[in-house]
Amino acid sequence: MDATIVKTPIGFFHGNKREKCLEFLSIPYAHAGRFEYATPQTEYGDFDATKHGPSCMQKRAYPEFEHLEVPERAFYHREFRENNTFTYEEDALHLNIYRPLEEGKYPVIVYFHGGGFDSGSIHESPFDGQELASRGNIVVFAAYRVAIFGYFTHEDIQKEEGRDGNFGLDDMLVVLGWVKQNIGHFGGDAHNITLMGQSAGAMSIQYLLCSDKAKGLFDKAIMMSGAGLFPKFSLPRPCEQTREYWQEVMAIAGAKTLAEFKALPAKELLAAVEVQKGKRKDNAYNTMPVIDHYILEKPIDIAIKTPMELPLMIGFTNNDMFTFLLAHIASKYAKKHSAYLYYFDIDAKGDDNQAFHSCDLRYMFGTLRSSWRPYGESDFKASRMMMDYVSAFAKTGDPNHDGAPRWERYHGKPLRFGDDGVSMRKPKTMKLLRNTLKGDPK
Repeated sequence: MDATIVKTPIGFFHGNKREKCLEFLSIPYAHAGRFEYATPQTEYGDFDATKHGPSCMQKRAYPEFEHLEVPERAFYHREFRENNTFTYEEDALHLNIYRPLEEGKYPVIVYFHGGGFDSGSIHESPFDGQELASRGNIVVFAAYRVAIFGYFTHEDIQKEEGRDGNFGLDDMLVVLGWVKQNIGHFGGDAHNITLMGQSAGAMSIQYLLCSDKAKGLFDKAIMMSGAGLFPKFSLPRPCEQTREYWQEVMAIAGAKTLAEFKALPAKELLAAVEVQKGKRKDNAYNTMPVIDHYILEKPIDIAIKTPMELPLMIGFTNNDMFTFLLAHIASKYAKKHSAYLYYFDIDAKGDDNQAFHSCDLRYMFGTLRSSWRPYGESDFKASRMMMDYVSAFAKTGDPNHDGAPRWERYHGKPLRFGDDGVSMRKPKTMKLLRNTLKGDPK
């Protein structure tokens, strides 16, 4: 790759000139101490943005916690992480930016990865913005804190900060503030920002749509496998109700005070969480965003009734996580808000896991060639169509464009991507039910 440089009022950014885009990697948008809210970075000097940086700290940093013998974890490792090199740090809040080769003022797509609020990295193999950038977009992949580092709660944090928890969700607000202020230096239109996410990333967007703190920071949203209202028992809890869980983690780690806990090595915190997970059955509900009375002021089942009304694109796959539930809640939410709903019904090549949770990522970003799977021309065609729809949506809020099947707002039929083409068609209920019972990919 050739070198390139963008000179801006906040610094000189040295990046990579690729075949179809300019690439700027690992630009820190903020810095944060452990269990502290992020402070945006505003000056960069002469900055080297040619290489991927560290991922946010998570248990994948330590092989003994990764448990690759678990079929689902081994499956996703092979799918998105194999043959990549990852490093991890606690202060790793950075962005990867992809922009077209030509100067211009382009719509902006900001993407938040999934990972169950527990893991994930913008360095995973699907996340390359070159193809979408070549279609006239600025594409930003943003890292945010996960696991204990993103969603720990403690009463002393409340006393010190006036709020508690949601460090990862707050990072996303800081990302959007940074993009709003600085993306124009890279050719982006700060008044045309589409927020995009998958799984936990999509759920986070759902929460931001319910937050007054996010108003004015983005103009459209794309939620893949994570839109709609989950059952009440799995919604964010008030931060006060999760503190007992984290007090138990602190006790396992041998820390009596927050100061002692903050001083321990990251590995000891993660080890304590692993012990706690073996004792409790409600781990997921204590290690995700909370009602912090700041970003999220109301229970989600109440706030979701009056979200920001923005153009929305929503999707789910035929063998998604909790397939039938995701299909139901996405469809219900799409109908209420006149969203564009897609149903991804192209079975993955190479095994019998069908359209598994996350399989549409490679199609959405045009990264099929970096997979081990034997994708064919029909897959590449579907990928091009998905990217063209996304690009049109990012530009105007309407995915329709010349030469593509008409995509109507959802009123009973989603736009189905299938091996036999693209059309407005209802999913087969029995297929979704069978895949719900089938369970995780292996």
